[in-house]
Amino acid sequence: MAKSYFKRVAGLTPTKFWINNPTREEAQLAIDEGAVGCTCNPSYTAKMLLDRPGEKEYASTLMDEVVKEADTATAVEEELQRRLVSGISKIFMPLYNSNPGEQGYVSIQGDPINEDEAAVVIREARKNRAVGENICCKIPTTGPGLEAMETLVAENTPINATEVFAIQQALDLCDLYEKISKESGNRPKFYISHITGIYDEYLREVAERDGIDISPDVLYQAGLVIARKLYKIFVDKGYNVTFVGGGARGPQHFTEMVGGDVCVTINWVGTADKLLEMNEPVMERLFNPVPQYVIDELMEKLPDFKRGYIEGGIEVEEYEEFGPVMKFRDSFMKNWNRVLAEAENRLENK
Repeated sequence: MAKSYFKRVAGLTPTKFWINNPTREEAQLAIDEGAVGCTCNPSYTAKMLLDRPGEKEYASTLMDEVVKEADTATAVEEELQRRLVSGISKIFMPLYNSNPGEQGYVSIQGDPINEDEAAVVIREARKNRAVGENICCKIPTTGPGLEAMETLVAENTPINATEVFAIQQALDLCDLYEKISKESGNRPKFYISHITGIYDEYLREVAERDGIDISPDVLYQAGLVIARKLYKIFVDKGYNVTFVGGGARGPQHFTEMVGGDVCVTINWVGTADKLLEMNEPVMERLFNPVPQYVIDELMEKLPDFKRGYIEGGIEVEEYEEFGPVMKFRDSFMKNWNRVLAEAENRLENK
């Protein structure tokens, strides 16, 4: 019997399939199809509690248990998130046990509202790390996030540095990781998540909003142009980090990364299931050269592409206000606030 798509990718290339924000059922389905890791972002709790019919009762029961013990809505949501992710981490634990430190990690990213305080990020990361041996702490690549990661790397905490859009963000991360690792003697697993699909979505919205006359074929490639450049920099400079492709908004955000020693995290519904259905031939596309006319048009017409593409195009102080970072964080805050409202309601009625 012929192997399915992701199993063929794993057999022919070093590219790894991760699943994003899964239900418990989706987590197992993904593992059965070859997934070796998982990411959960701050929208996860809202998705399980309010949006996914198969998980609503389970998540609601967990919330009721947490409400009995917590005094604030924020405390309820933070603990509910940990308990939900704990269930997923247990599903991935056999993978972790089979290859510790390389497979079976489950990422968890906490409160997006207070992520501008390094002390809060550190505190939540420590609590999240205690959920399980295979928990990887997902930290935003902003000024406060970088500050928090200095402490966490020194403590040997596995990290998934997220909200990366610009090349310079990733380079700052690599420099920080090398510096703190040498000082502390610790080299925890360190993933860097380039949010390729959200970047594409953001640039498309900017082009539409500002009436920018740009080829749709060129615009389609924008996020992947930066992802290709970033991966090449990692390889050429020998950085001891792992590239993660995130924020997928279409099958291309997986298929165009095939061939690299990368992890690509995708949703089960709408991307993973579609790729399984399409069952395309496995082709290594990451190393396909980008035509110069594509780069030229993107650089000329989209300033926020240029800021992300060139080294030194953005300063640490600008990371939090960078357009795609704000777009990504706003989606997290919207979903986080939905759960806070539900938590406040249950606290009032306990």
